[in-house]
Amino acid sequence: MLLAIDVGNTSTAIGVYGGRKLTGHWRISTDRERTSDEIGMLLLSLLSHSGIGPEMITDVIMCTVVPPVMHAMSNAIRKYLGKKPIFVEPGIKTGINIKYENPREVGSDKIVNAAAALKLYGGPVIIVDFGTATTFCAVNSRRDYLGGVICPGIKISAEALFERASKLPRIEIAKPRNVIGRTVVTSMQSGIVHGYVGQVDYIVSLMKQEMGEEGIKVVATGGMAGLIASESKTIDEVNPFLSLEGLRIIYEMNNPAHESQS
Repeated sequence: MLLAIDVGNTSTAIGVYGGRKLTGHWRISTDRERTSDEIGMLLLSLLSHSGIGPEMITDVIMCTVVPPVMHAMSNAIRKYLGKKPIFVEPGIKTGINIKYENPREVGSDKIVNAAAALKLYGGPVIIVDFGTATTFCAVNSRRDYLGGVICPGIKISAEALFERASKLPRIEIAKPRNVIGRTVVTSMQSGIVHGYVGQVDYIVSLMKQEMGEEGIKVVATGGMAGLIASESKTIDEVNPFLSLEGLRIIYEMNNPAHESQS
């Protein structure tokens, strides 16, 4: 079985694949202060809860945008699972041509998402990831990663209103019944939700014009993807497991024998 781990700034997605089937998945908070022993025991607990013993894990693949966590996570995997993790980093096969001016600036999470979107939906494609930041990535039909857009994330924006405006409360991010709010809370919810829907649709429309190709698919992932996609006019697909699928796909690219057995 393959253990796939995507370490983000706010949360970490963990999945176990039996062949190409996602047999177990979890999301935990990303804590830069966790020791390798704490991470190791947490991984064993999650696996055990799904009836998966450490001896059943044959390989581990990881991507991370949080370097301080990489060392502790890698040590935990070596000590508690007895495996040397594979990292999505320069030199690994991804099937993507990076056209960024400095390819090393592209986060491994973006490459993982792009690999998954191309395999599952084909190109050209735009990936919208609602994470700590909201990111937009453009990949053309020639599998070229063209670049993208980075915006403050939904939760960051909502938290900024609470912290910087003295009379505004901390709110739950949810779609209000009406656009015109009649309370402070519903007014803020309307601004956050509909504001981000407008942002997504506008940016996607500009990206499509600039890419200049027909049939561009728009795929959304991340914690708020479903909420925004339900109102968006441009999002075609929502895939909450896009990063985990991307890790599996990249693993198979680099392990042909495994792919032929799946």
